[in-house]
Parts: sequence; C-alpha cells; structure tokens
Amino acid sequence: MPTGPEERPPAPPCRVTVTKEGPLLLDGPVEVALDDGTVVRSDRFAVALCTCRRSRTYPWCDTSHRRRTKR
Repeated sequence: MPTGPEERPPAPPCRVTVTKEGPLLLDGPVEVALDDGTVVRSDRFAVALCTCRRSRTYPWCDTSHRRRTKR
C-alpha cells in the first residue's frame, strides 16, 4: 500500500549559518531554485551560498567577497 505524505516522518530542519561578511553556510545536500526557474543541486555535506553576487560560480560562493590586499 503506498505511503502518503501524511504518513512520512517530518524532515529534519535545514541548518543555515549566517556569516558576518561572507556566504550563507548550509548543511547539505541542497537544491537551490534560482530566479530564472532553474534548480541547481549540491550533494556536498556543507554548502556556501554567495550573498554578494560577485561569485563566478553563483549561486555557489567562490570567496570573491574577500577583500584583496595589496603587497
């Protein structure tokens, strides 16, 4: 007999960690729905989502938010 959604145990909450000047850190795996309707997925155990939109791998963080220091 098929199991309906009302019979499934509740999913554990997804933990999101807000960092002061960096990405959002999420416990993975995650699926991210973008504003153009595409869905991207990461199966990693921890995922960093870009919040500055400077990342070349958006929505994933590539640390572009870090300030560059001159030598």
